[in-house]
Amino acid sequence: MRTVCFTASEFSRRRNPQALCLTGIIMCLLLMTVPAVVQSLPATPAVEQWDIFELTLAGLADGNSFTDVQVKGRFYFQNRMLELDGFYDGDGKYKIRFMPDTPGEWRYETVSNIPALDGRRDTSTCVPANGDNHGPMRVRDTFHFAYHDGTPWFQVGTTCYVWNHQGDRLEEETLHTLAGTPFNKLRMCVFPIYYQYNRHEPPLYPFERTAAGSWDFARLNPAFFRHLEQRIGDLSDLGIEADLILFHPYDRGQWGFDTVDVAHNDRYLRYVVAPLAAYRNIWWSLANEYDHMPAKTSTDWERLARIIRERDPYGHLCSIHNMKGGREGFDWSRPWVTHVSIQHWIMADVW
Repeated sequence: MRTVCFTASEFSRRRNPQALCLTGIIMCLLLMTVPAVVQSLPATPAVEQWDIFELTLAGLADGNSFTDVQVKGRFYFQNRMLELDGFYDGDGKYKIRFMPDTPGEWRYETVSNIPALDGRRDTSTCVPANGDNHGPMRVRDTFHFAYHDGTPWFQVGTTCYVWNHQGDRLEEETLHTLAGTPFNKLRMCVFPIYYQYNRHEPPLYPFERTAAGSWDFARLNPAFFRHLEQRIGDLSDLGIEADLILFHPYDRGQWGFDTVDVAHNDRYLRYVVAPLAAYRNIWWSLANEYDHMPAKTSTDWERLARIIRERDPYGHLCSIHNMKGGREGFDWSRPWVTHVSIQHWIMADVW
């Protein structure tokens, strides 16, 4: 991952040519008085194709950064433009993540309703992928999977619903175990689950609490999502695709995350996609056993799927998982569904 940070002083120089010129004169005078070795600073490393370029911006830390601040990044390659949502990472830091898919020079600029975050411009160089980096997963010839570069992929999947909610010791042990297996895809949840083998409180939650102790669904918890990002990256390092379950019905009244209202559901989903779409190993599973979530209608699922498709410019694989199966199941012919994620023993019943 290549990381670029802007400070207020750097921004003023980029927007103020006189300041930049004066800085250059001062630097020339300083360099005349120091050893030549100091003049040879290492170049900023280029970002590898299908890897992550991350831009960090300093901005507002007060108010509600999740509702009051909008920041986007626009990335240009020749006549192409990709627009990406930025996200608040806590402590007054805002980030934009980008996964370049074409080697060469990319230009970028930021767009924001906050002047301190608006109008940042620079370039980044993308170099060809190498080693085990074959890009994100794609459907090939209707019935098969392959990486973006055409390398065939054959699924050996497993499920560890809430392995990322178990604390560092057990999570690291899980990664060590996975490293010694043939598994190359893992289904996992964003939200915690309350069920027979998992009735403890997780170390982190996706939302902040109010002063009264209830959940503030308008404020997400950046620490929770940083941890989730770390685990997605850990799976990528092992060559494992992360089939991320965005909603599920297994809250059972413990936290209320499965009955959040429409506006907060949409904000949560936009926040998830903004940092994670740049990971080449991500898949979107809109829900697990969606038909056990009566609070959400088919209209809700269509709206949520549209958010993913509009906010993920890379076209990561996307599906939804059922309980009933067969002809009572979901209409997997919907245009946003890239593959069938079905739970049923009679596959002939699936259209």
